[in-house]
Amino acid sequence: MTSGNELRDFLTSRRAALSPEDVGLPAATTARRVKGLRRAEVAILAGVSVDYYVKLEQGRARNVSEQVADAVARALRLDDVESRYFSSLLQSEPSRQPQKALRARPALQSMIRAMEVPAVIHGPYLEVLGINHAGKALLDDFDAMPAEDRNLAKWMFLNPRARAVYRDWTEIATDVVALLRASIIPGRDNDALARIVGDLSTRSEEFAAMWADYRLSEHQHGVKRFFHEAVGEMRINWQTLHLPGAEGQTIVVYSADTGSPSEEKLRLLTSWTAEDAGGRRNDHPRAVTPPR
Repeated sequence: MTSGNELRDFLTSRRAALSPEDVGLPAATTARRVKGLRRAEVAILAGVSVDYYVKLEQGRARNVSEQVADAVARALRLDDVESRYFSSLLQSEPSRQPQKALRARPALQSMIRAMEVPAVIHGPYLEVLGINHAGKALLDDFDAMPAEDRNLAKWMFLNPRARAVYRDWTEIATDVVALLRASIIPGRDNDALARIVGDLSTRSEEFAAMWADYRLSEHQHGVKRFFHEAVGEMRINWQTLHLPGAEGQTIVVYSADTGSPSEEKLRLLTSWTAEDAGGRRNDHPRAVTPPR
């Protein structure tokens, strides 16, 4: 997963997503050999030579100015997330120094353990670096998994529980892939990401297809539908908290609207699964049959 290949694949995918009509060019009157815009058309829209744009797309252009990068981003109709990703790909080659094993600070671990609502600490490539007991109840017990499996993307595509937990699995799985795609860190060796992507691509056809779509997204906030066999379906809000100086780590906190049925279900679920002083979990009540 070199930056040159990533840049080529990204720009090619953005060209393919646009038609001449989308960018104000005359509609094609003959069959086109390539899907979407031609390189020459992007060059015209960006105000650069065709030769220069070809070099740029192939990762052979050096010292690309901010003005040229902005012009290409406008030509390809990149949104804010895509524009930042494009800029990251234009940075100098990443350091080949091995990345240190990521760990969440003990204070962060203590903080989420003290929270009554579900909370998860993620690394830059969706590694699960910490999860509290409420998070284990809502999602899964990542602490009990082998270290190499403690990753949200791997869990999403390789663990059957994810499809039971998320009522809108396809939509959420697509977002997870888009998050992973956007997680390249400028100036850093991204081999860890390449290993995750390579593993998932060989083990999940669904992941491989979604990865090829080249969607990009950022973890921010929203609402998801969850299901747990003990309480049924819940509508849960999620909010991402970015941690300065923590090597790309984030905390995702889950909660339900005050006074809603989902809040009551989540409260019951987390109380039933709380550990007592001896580390033992309370028994679950009779499971609820999921709706068909």
